Amino acid sequence: MDDRVETVLARMTPAEKAGMMFHPPISFRFAATGDARRAEALQAIERLVLQQHITHFNIRGLVHGEITPTVAASWLNDIQQIARRSRLGIPVTISTDPRHGFADHLGVRMSSGHFSRWPEPIALAATRDPELVRSFADVVRREYRAIGIHMALHPQADLATEPRWMRISGTFGQDAGLAAAMVTAYIQGIQGERLGPAGVACMTKHFPGGGPQKDGEDPHFAYGKEQTYEGGYFDYHLQPFRAAIAAGTAALMPYYGKPVGTPAEEVGFAFNADIIAGLLRGELGYDGVVCSDWGILTDGVFEGQVMPAIAWGVEHLELGDRIQKALDAGIDQFGGETCTAELLRLLEAGRITEERLDASVRRLLTQKFQLGLFDDPFTDPDAATGIVGKPSFVSAGLNAQRRSVTVLKNELLPLPTGTACRLIGFDIEAARAYCEPDPEGAVTLIRIAAPYEPRPDGFARFHRAGRLTFTDAELQRDSACVTFSRIFATWQDASIP
Repeated sequence: MDDRVETVLARMTPAEKAGMMFHPPISFRFAATGDARRAEALQAIERLVLQQHITHFNIRGLVHGEITPTVAASWLNDIQQIARRSRLGIPVTISTDPRHGFADHLGVRMSSGHFSRWPEPIALAATRDPELVRSFADVVRREYRAIGIHMALHPQADLATEPRWMRISGTFGQDAGLAAAMVTAYIQGIQGERLGPAGVACMTKHFPGGGPQKDGEDPHFAYGKEQTYEGGYFDYHLQPFRAAIAAGTAALMPYYGKPVGTPAEEVGFAFNADIIAGLLRGELGYDGVVCSDWGILTDGVFEGQVMPAIAWGVEHLELGDRIQKALDAGIDQFGGETCTAELLRLLEAGRITEERLDASVRRLLTQKFQLGLFDDPFTDPDAATGIVGKPSFVSAGLNAQRRSVTVLKNELLPLPTGTACRLIGFDIEAARAYCEPDPEGAVTLIRIAAPYEPRPDGFARFHRAGRLTFTDAELQRDSACVTFSRIFATWQDASIP
């Protein structure tokens, strides 16, 4: 394989190398055959592939409704056909955020749609069963490859040591040992013992651990850019990442936050030579792909509002300086960006050498060969429907959901058949299988969301973070909320390493 990689690398122009180092988003939104915007969407992708030489895309949008597995596979095959027309015919790598749970969290994960539905990672961790996680990851692998997805922007190896952080549902909990075991099982299940043509490459995130956010805020936003390690637990957060590296994760993604109170420079991890070149590449010996989180270089726009580049600690730097600092730190690829012209200007100015580009492109090409994309990047659309959402996968997901339910204290279950229950927060028709809904029932069953601090504007309003205490109005809604609040407060105040 090394010879094949070097042969392709030797034939690539600087522009083709630059294109491989960017990983922008595309969508299934217009993939349906009859959609009037389908051709226009493909033309936009064609410009990225043939003019900017982009060969990695993060596919967004749900696979549901008229976007069937067959439609999704056909769409991704069309993109591979475009890549075949490029000068070297380098195949496209398609990545995705998680797609197998209940939550549809903008910019973080998508609900399952036609895919089989499984518990979120925090619930899988509640089973304490790495073999279940390995089986789950194997299903993810099969369903992804069936429609032409080759890279998972997961698992999330962060630790849930800050209960106010909005992303703990994507973690395997707060226990580093358990999380390490689950992350290892996940990578082995989705990649295989060794990444090959039947596997899906993992981009484990968010190095060196995205859990310990100051005040529980998230570094997508300026008010959450500081990452702290109370009690000196930096190494504790590294444990699942050490396990991921040992398991052979194909890629790693640093988070947006900047470390505070550590010896490392106080800049975002993607710009941080102490963290990537020193710790990850040096001390931990990692030589896989390192891809930045999305949008660290340029401003974006969401619903008409400008979203500043998530470039904490280097906000003052110009675009070219940001790119150079990230490359000097050890980044191989920029998520969500298409700044190929700026990278080429740095090369022409002598600020970055072609040998530096080669180091990153070599890793990215190696991964494409490992995935078998140079041999055959296409999938069978007709077969996709028989694999995605396969009844045995759906059944396994339902069983995992049942196993993940955690009873903290039981003085009631199981309910006798026909028990009259007052229901709060439940779908009444769904509950009929377990009890008799009755507003005057002697037993009250409550299902309520954890409290959070609403953010009214822009992208932030889709992310639940902040306080974990109920307001007076919420407590007055039902006296049982008081009990829930006390339980939650007890857990929140517990000693968490």
